[in-house]
Amino acid sequence: MLDLNQLARQMQGISQHLVEESVALRQRLNRAEELMKSAEKVQTELVDRQTEWHDRFIFTAATPIEPLGTHKAIGPAPSAHTVIATDGSQISPSHHEIAYCYLLNIGRIILHYGQSKLPLLDSQPEVFYRPEDLYVSRQWGVRTEEWMGYCRTAAEVTVLGELAEAIAPTTAAPIIAMTDGSLLHWFLEPLPKEARDRILKPILESWKQMRKLQVPMVGYISASRSGEATNFLRLHTCPYIAPDCLTHCSDLPNKAPCQVLDPLRDAGIWGRLLEPGERSPLWRSSAKIQDFYGKDYEIHFCYVNVGAEIARVEVPAWVAVDESILAMTLSLVIAQVQKGYGYPVALAEAHNQAVVRGGDRARFFALLEREMVKAGLRNVGTSYKEARKRGSIA
Repeated sequence: MLDLNQLARQMQGISQHLVEESVALRQRLNRAEELMKSAEKVQTELVDRQTEWHDRFIFTAATPIEPLGTHKAIGPAPSAHTVIATDGSQISPSHHEIAYCYLLNIGRIILHYGQSKLPLLDSQPEVFYRPEDLYVSRQWGVRTEEWMGYCRTAAEVTVLGELAEAIAPTTAAPIIAMTDGSLLHWFLEPLPKEARDRILKPILESWKQMRKLQVPMVGYISASRSGEATNFLRLHTCPYIAPDCLTHCSDLPNKAPCQVLDPLRDAGIWGRLLEPGERSPLWRSSAKIQDFYGKDYEIHFCYVNVGAEIARVEVPAWVAVDESILAMTLSLVIAQVQKGYGYPVALAEAHNQAVVRGGDRARFFALLEREMVKAGLRNVGTSYKEARKRGSIA
């Protein structure tokens, strides 16, 4: 239980700190705007330096594909179109429950506009209880809970591909497939090859299927904390002819000369530069996990002023290089945000279908307990610790 009296005494310090941070943020934004304008004049030279020295950087910087000063207005969405989306939730395994297992629940959404077709709003649950599901990741030093999250990511994309395959042949209207979060699955990078392939292969297969169907894949990131684009400006502030971080600045991890904008994020800069309904220039991410994606699926992104916020929108390379497909995709993203009052309605509904609430969890374990008793198992129940926590008299 929170002691509100103690908290109230701390609030004044927090508010004063936020005021100071706001002043510093305005100064960094002013500096970033100046750097963006001057960097555009030498953009080609900066990209060449990045290409030559990128393996010596101590930071990750995206590469601009268009001039830094690009501000493009996004056109209206076609009246007839379809949006598909997925999101996932789970019940994590616990030794204190009546059985050690976990559940993945994938919310599925198909929304048709201007076509007089019924939508799809449901979820697809799956229970994992076999030893090969629960303990396979231990051989790679990955905890079951972490592995469950990786499997959930793969399941979301796999189901999205299945929806696209089911819908694409039935309509001539444009379709986009949306997922909540980044298409850069960086968490797979340090995994051993066998473990990484188990997760990444089904993801890439679904991406390839959606490309074959000409269904653009979109990763929508709200409140993005990325600094990939801002980090490109560090090349412009580097005082050395050769931007070799490992030689010049490896002993200055927090005081390098190029860190004049830290901790400013990309969304902060583009919030200054973009009008509602406009997008930033396209960028190509330099995340190393893309080495396993293939050239056509390298992730490109831009920042979009959707009105309520500056969102980061990611697409694979095959979408980014086709101007007409990209324009259509972004127009449908904006339309989704408008329909959802600040957040894509398809993603919000996918979350609502996927989320496992307290009552759902209780019913799941009640159903499991009933089946265990029917099977003849005895002494079925939670641990004393879990039972005591649920029945606290405090």
